[in-house]
Amino acid sequence: MLDFFNNYGSQMMLLIWEHIYISAAALALGVLVAVPLGILLTRFDRAASLVIGAASILQTIPSLALLAFMIPFFGIGKLPAIVALFIYSLLPILRNAYIGMKGVKPDLVDAGRGMGMTEWQLIKKVEIPQAAPVIMAGIRLSGTYVIAWATLASYIGAGGLGDFIFNGLNLFIPELIIGGTIPVTILALIVDWLLGLLEKKVTPRNLRLAE
Repeated sequence: MLDFFNNYGSQMMLLIWEHIYISAAALALGVLVAVPLGILLTRFDRAASLVIGAASILQTIPSLALLAFMIPFFGIGKLPAIVALFIYSLLPILRNAYIGMKGVKPDLVDAGRGMGMTEWQLIKKVEIPQAAPVIMAGIRLSGTYVIAWATLASYIGAGGLGDFIFNGLNLFIPELIIGGTIPVTILALIVDWLLGLLEKKVTPRNLRLAE
């Protein structure tokens, strides 16, 4: 163990940072696009099935194929990896944002309208807070997916802990495989735990008491 850290410790820190950077950028883009889009689709039910269906189709594309598809457009490196992971992150967040908003009790919406709230005020002050736990569940799921899928980004020169895993497989060095796999697993668990804390924080008090 000590020999491994002496030989690869500094490289591991760099790969962990690259892995976090790629994953965080992709997830942040996914949240910025999918959450507003999911909210918007609740006002256009006919378009919702088409958009969510399209996101579902993108999710079925093999990850290596999607990464390879990005190369002619973005070259190799971190940018194509972030774009591919962003595409993969969309479905869980988009679907949960839509379901969460649709699941808000109509009585609460009607009460808001009775108080004279505009459509934007209803979304901001009533629907989003009530839908927050479901939206966050989608973000948590997407976060763990992105951390895992980011290991494949090393195939297109994006770096990350996948470098350790695939170098270990190619060179038959088990220490490198373990040195990449364990940190990825730990990162996924940490991200899930942190997003779980955030989910509890954004959950309205009335929903927490109802659990």
